[in-house]
Amino acid sequence: MFVDTHAHLFYPNFNGELEEVIERAKNSGVDFIIVPGTDIASSVQAVQLAEKYDFIYAAVGIHPHDTKEWKDSLLDDIEALAKHEKVVAIGEIGLDYYYDFSPRDKQIDALDSQILLALKLNLPVILHSREADTDTMNILRSYKDTSLRAQMHCFSGSVADARELVSMHHMLSFTGNITFSRSDSLREILQHVQVENLLLETDSPFMTPVPNRGKRNEPSYIRLVAQKIAEVQNITLENVAQATSFNAFKLFGIGHKPGVSYTYKIGNSLYINVTNRCNANCVFCDRKGNAVIKGYSLRMNKSEEPEAEVYIKEIGDPSQFDEIVFCGYGEPTIRWDVVKKVAQYVKDHNGKTRMNTDGHGNFINKRDISPELKGVIDTVSISLNSIDPQQYAKLMQVDPGLHAEMLDFARKAKQFTNVVMTVVGLNEIDTEEAKKFVENNVGVAFRTRPYF
Repeated sequence: MFVDTHAHLFYPNFNGELEEVIERAKNSGVDFIIVPGTDIASSVQAVQLAEKYDFIYAAVGIHPHDTKEWKDSLLDDIEALAKHEKVVAIGEIGLDYYYDFSPRDKQIDALDSQILLALKLNLPVILHSREADTDTMNILRSYKDTSLRAQMHCFSGSVADARELVSMHHMLSFTGNITFSRSDSLREILQHVQVENLLLETDSPFMTPVPNRGKRNEPSYIRLVAQKIAEVQNITLENVAQATSFNAFKLFGIGHKPGVSYTYKIGNSLYINVTNRCNANCVFCDRKGNAVIKGYSLRMNKSEEPEAEVYIKEIGDPSQFDEIVFCGYGEPTIRWDVVKKVAQYVKDHNGKTRMNTDGHGNFINKRDISPELKGVIDTVSISLNSIDPQQYAKLMQVDPGLHAEMLDFARKAKQFTNVVMTVVGLNEIDTEEAKKFVENNVGVAFRTRPYF
């Protein structure tokens, strides 16, 4: 259920108790643990632990605290260790200007050299940054056009940094410090980062989460970190577990990709994966990539698309959910007849329905389907994305004329159901102008969708 991507199990305070610690981790639903070294000796220990336990993997590298004697010849030792089949990353590496145990120029030199080694070996890095955000971000920017992929361990940067790191395809992780009473600023950052860009970690034996703060941290406490993420993001613990486990698979190759889901639960709403087909190709959409959301794989081709009865069976009693949402990595009105049939079942059994759409349903079906919304779809959420037709066309990679088509659909649909128009929170989108346009020119509600 969980992957603890950062646990220093070689620390002396685990001596004599490691077997019990590992047993508690397994009993708490921990499927895998990554043990990152901090110098050559501990990297060797991490590899030894990975050899001994099938569900433990290792990372090897030299922590900034231990770079005072850095020399490039150490790269040979790290590379030799990194070629072990159970080594999944170079780490823990980075910069630490809080303690400054090592000269800053040595820290930077060691970090740069180990990043280059990671690129050579096609491995991700596990990156430590404390009071060194400016230099860390500048170094990562210098690699943004490479294949570098990083886990930003124990992230404490800004929301702007988080957004930029996600745009560079790096992942963030928070430790038990997000459970501390005085960590409101961290929880505010966490609120802005979608779980698709997060990993779980304990940083054992440090950063013990509440209510165990003051004790030695261990991997079994990862559930407490996951629970706090679920609480802050208003999703289920299962959503957090599935999404972060898949992220560990993507970054470190641990575990496996989930099988296709026809329905998937987020919070207390059930989503219907209608199709992967779409007449648009939005630049911010992962439809042609992994097509995974909250750990659920939604990828399927046309021949795999199920009939209405399959969805109806998986829904069961729709009144147990807040709403049934027609939304996958595709445009649901492409299969409008299936949507209507399922939605009618939901309405007949006291459920609520919502459909997320690009608003091209009339164009796709070559007729006005808006009257057919009445009584079967309670809310239609339409992707406005931009009030400018040219920007809209660029973002969605469609003909600019579809912007007017989308607005026409929204105006017609509001006669038959509740309509909400949305934009993605990209830097280039003026959300305030979009809100004014929607409320004043279309006369419906407005919402901003998170991007990262």
